Amino acid sequence: MPDITTGAAEPLAAGISPQAVIHPGARIGKNVSIGPFTVIAEHVEIGDDSFIESGCVIKPYTKMGRGCQVHAGAVLGGPPQDMKFRGEVSYLVIGDSNIIREYVTIHRATGEEAATVIGDSNMIMAYSHIGHNCEIGSDVMMANQVGVAGHVVIEDRVVIGGMVGIHQYVRIGTLAMVGGFSKVVQDVPPFMMADGRPSRVYGLNVRGLRRAGVATGVRSELKQAFRLLYSNGLNTTQAISSIESDVNESDEREYLLNFLRNEKLGFGGRQLEGMRKH
Repeated sequence: MPDITTGAAEPLAAGISPQAVIHPGARIGKNVSIGPFTVIAEHVEIGDDSFIESGCVIKPYTKMGRGCQVHAGAVLGGPPQDMKFRGEVSYLVIGDSNIIREYVTIHRATGEEAATVIGDSNMIMAYSHIGHNCEIGSDVMMANQVGVAGHVVIEDRVVIGGMVGIHQYVRIGTLAMVGGFSKVVQDVPPFMMADGRPSRVYGLNVRGLRRAGVATGVRSELKQAFRLLYSNGLNTTQAISSIESDVNESDEREYLLNFLRNEKLGFGGRQLEGMRKH
């Protein structure tokens, strides 16, 4: 990060409360505001123009980009809730322009030099938890009290309703939407809407696709792909074959097909589970 100074340098000029506790080894960017009773540990980096409210805890090996907001009581970079963790150096890496609301917890990774990664411009609402080794994309909207287990991948522009529980090693594809109170134990393909306990895909995220600027013709093709996957009584192999032959080619179609092919290589409907190291 450019133009970063130590946290001990001129805290009042930087908008930092004298009641905040900042380790001299922390690196705080320009125009950062830090509220009272917040604790920032060593080996932490905070980017320019960020705002950290009162009562937050930023633990070692957390790196945060520019223009982030962290609200009261959030705890970032805590050690993973994982019996395999042995105190190794691992990271929480947070991108730019994220909004992290009250009492959110995000853990760093298990594994030497591994990282939990949060992209840019996400809204993570109050009391949500993101576990170790997760990868969260950009422009994700995560409502209150979402629980994300370890090794989950949530891709760009996903919307997750309140009080959703997401099983470890689940992958949720770009522009998917998950309804509130859902229990997500299998991958959710891109562009789809899922809901229930356990969650089931029930529709195409037409509104999300429209907002993302996906062309009308491509949206129509994706509707056809949805029907082949979920309404025609085909198994996944048959549906993939039908989509390849009957749905016009587009970047979105190819992305969906690759997601489905990878899903078949996994276990329990979770493609990342196939990559798991036992």
